[in-house]
Amino acid sequence: MIQNRTITLQWEDGPEGVFQAGIQAGDALAQLGIPSSGQAAGNAAELAAVLVNNGMQSLAAPVEVNARVKPVPFSTHEGRVVYRSTLAFLLAAAAARVFPDKRLIVGHSLGNGYYYYLTEKTSAATPASVDDETDEAETEGREPSAVSPPPEALARLKAELAALVKADLSINFYYMAYEEAAARFEANGQTDTVRLLAGRVSPRVPVYECGGWIDLAVGVLAAKTGAITVFDIHPYEDGFLLRYPTSATGGAIGAFEDAPKLFAVYREYKQWGRIVHLHSAGELNRLIAEGGVKEFVRVAEAFHAVKLSRAAEQVYNLRGRVQALLIAGPSSSGKTTTSKRIAVQLRALGLEPLAVSLDDYYNSPSLAPKDEYGKPDLESLDALDVPFLNEQLTALLDGREVTLPVFDFKTGSRRAGRTVKAGRRTIVILEGIHGLNDRLTGSIPAEKKWKLYVSPLTQLNLDDHNRVPTSDNRLLRRIVRDHQFRGVGASKTIAMWSSVRRGELRNIFPFQEGADFVFNSALDYELSVLKVYAEPLLRSVPPCEEAFTEAVRLLTFLENFTPILPQIVPDESILREFIGGSDFKY
Repeated sequence: MIQNRTITLQWEDGPEGVFQAGIQAGDALAQLGIPSSGQAAGNAAELAAVLVNNGMQSLAAPVEVNARVKPVPFSTHEGRVVYRSTLAFLLAAAAARVFPDKRLIVGHSLGNGYYYYLTEKTSAATPASVDDETDEAETEGREPSAVSPPPEALARLKAELAALVKADLSINFYYMAYEEAAARFEANGQTDTVRLLAGRVSPRVPVYECGGWIDLAVGVLAAKTGAITVFDIHPYEDGFLLRYPTSATGGAIGAFEDAPKLFAVYREYKQWGRIVHLHSAGELNRLIAEGGVKEFVRVAEAFHAVKLSRAAEQVYNLRGRVQALLIAGPSSSGKTTTSKRIAVQLRALGLEPLAVSLDDYYNSPSLAPKDEYGKPDLESLDALDVPFLNEQLTALLDGREVTLPVFDFKTGSRRAGRTVKAGRRTIVILEGIHGLNDRLTGSIPAEKKWKLYVSPLTQLNLDDHNRVPTSDNRLLRRIVRDHQFRGVGASKTIAMWSSVRRGELRNIFPFQEGADFVFNSALDYELSVLKVYAEPLLRSVPPCEEAFTEAVRLLTFLENFTPILPQIVPDESILREFIGGSDFKY
């Protein structure tokens, strides 16, 4: 063993120094004379974390090798993620003190915040309490129902969280032995974390500790509790919302924008997770290990089929009035397969679906509006020939013959395509990112349109306190699809993702609550399948590229899932749109 090993750290465009290997990043910066603390809400330059050879880590984590170190301010996207993750960690620590006999469980994001709820604590080996009429053998792994906290209890929770922040405690990162960590989480009632550890192969477990509270280290956290200065807690449904500041509002929390339709879908799928006894990655991993995943895949796919059948029935019940089905959703939500599968359901009911592609109504890229970087913004509604689209849709719905266009993306121009005519039973299906924006189809009366919103709104958590972000699910889908069908590597897909997300915030999410039906395209088993494809693509991203930071984060995230062979995915599954082998032609 090498004693007193030293390393050289070079600050970006700044000083360099020689340090003992294993020094905390924050201590090294202090010795270099680089400040890293302050008030997150008032000082945009305060460091949330650092990049060490392009890998993001906490200021409290040790540095073991020679490295070039770069700042990650709270003002950046990555810094805001650190802020939110740290806030969630501190909430769990506060809840353990205020609600010692309850489990705190994160639900999903909602209105610039996270929805949480409380349940009774159960052992990882002990079934949750359920109704007397339920067979005890069927309750293992089932998540108990939410326990609504009274307003005074939430006030105590907020006060405890504020006290942790005011104390400016250190948030320490270190590793625990597997057995020690499992015993600690079991004693804390963190049953889903115990199940998650059972699927990990490492003899040591990364954790964060603060004031005696420990939690599994999933992402990067700030080094001090005092960095988290702005937050709010208020009741919502059976739980509460933990709200955080956004970049749009600087250091303030913006006005709450409720999304009751999305919340209802999340709640429905959470209830479905309770029914099938699967609500966390640990439960999924155990199911795979025990050989029960094939049956679960069949059930999950059948649930998709049921929901699409219900959507088609709603359209059918409005036949004679509704003539256009508009389908929209964010990138990699499975819009194309959804439109094809619902078309099959409509045919089964006796209707005649006619697909019209929004992509064929693009103007020449030279006519597209420019984004904030001076590049053509092809995700803007104004990149489309909206008047021409409305002219053709009006003619179609009036029963006139129309020659649809075909847009050639290589030449940037349109040419004539097939000639079609709508009949009495025709339902026009228009799929694209702007489908829910009424400005897209302004000439079509509202009563003739039916809107379907598609998004993978996963109900699966990693464990009680760590959610599976919908955006990560979609990014992994897109990385796999771009490689499979577009010859695009993971680095390029990751580099484009921030632009894609900005476009979604402008063009899709503001209209989601206007949908007549929300279809959740998430499949609770899909991350285990995507892992098979995504891991080698992410490992191909070299440390010298900016995308490396995100690639490492996604690889760390995927470590929580046991892989599933793709052969068990049905050919008509939405997942086939991304991994290949679909029954549908695209």
